[in-house]
Amino acid sequence: MALTVSALTEAAFAERRRLDWTELDTLVKKVATGGLAKLPPAELARIAPLYRDVCADLARAEASRYSAPLVSFLHSLTAASHTTLYGAHAKRRAFVRATARAAFEAFPRAVRAHKGAVLIAAALFFLPFVGGVVASLLHPDFAYRIVPEATLGPLTEAYARGFDEARGGGVDAQMAGFYVNNNVGIALRCFALGVFGGVGSAFYLVENGLSIGAILGYVAAHGAGDNIVTFVVGHGSFELGAIVLAGGAGLSMGWAIVAPGDKTRTASLQAAARDVATIVFGAAVMLLIAASIEGFWSGSIVPAAVKRGVGLVLFLLVMLYLTLAGRRPRWT
Repeated sequence: MALTVSALTEAAFAERRRLDWTELDTLVKKVATGGLAKLPPAELARIAPLYRDVCADLARAEASRYSAPLVSFLHSLTAASHTTLYGAHAKRRAFVRATARAAFEAFPRAVRAHKGAVLIAAALFFLPFVGGVVASLLHPDFAYRIVPEATLGPLTEAYARGFDEARGGGVDAQMAGFYVNNNVGIALRCFALGVFGGVGSAFYLVENGLSIGAILGYVAAHGAGDNIVTFVVGHGSFELGAIVLAGGAGLSMGWAIVAPGDKTRTASLQAAARDVATIVFGAAVMLLIAASIEGFWSGSIVPAAVKRGVGLVLFLLVMLYLTLAGRRPRWT
């Protein structure tokens, strides 16, 4: 049986382009097994032009109505090549978009959705905090009942010296790591112990508020109040805010267990879990930011007026972020 002109044309076309298709197929399989980074530069540079050529081949095959097996093969090759070239970039873009959405929408919305628990946590933390400050200012010995004297003495001496001498970069990094470990531990306890009906979260909020207030008041009573305020103001909105938010998440979790409504306790806890997890993750990020500021900025030789000004701006930004970020326009 005589071959048709179309068949002859298709056969010639496939024969002429087969080497490039085979080369591209081989490169795609190499990337699939070892990744783009494993390819030699010369082979890596070949993928893009070969991909463009095979896209043109596919368009020609479809326009010329070549056989289904050939068109299917070219479809598969172009799809695999596209994934090889752009799949990693697409995943990175998707990750960036998801992270941005979590930061600018999901986290502040979750905080506002549980604003009742967050406000209770703020009261449980800041009322004892103020009480600790006032009590230690009026009666410095009060602080000994809350914080070990072995801790208060060195802290007072350190803040009395001020910030005239810059610390080395290695010391800054070491201190940042210490602050991360310490603050994350506090926040996790404020959250995790909420599983006991919220009582554990409430206890740790009160304890930490009172302890931090007592330290601040004691140091101020011994003449270093300006220095400790200058040190704390830069990172305080992130650090103290994160502790309050973690405590609020713990209270929400505890309330879901204590008062499940018409749901089972398991179902109630599951319903609250997504927002609670989002708040805890956001609080952890805030603690990392606080530790970075605390380690590299708060103890630096930057003038006190600048530190306080920056601290005020950061406080306003945090409050605006938690209050307004992620709100949908009313007309949408």
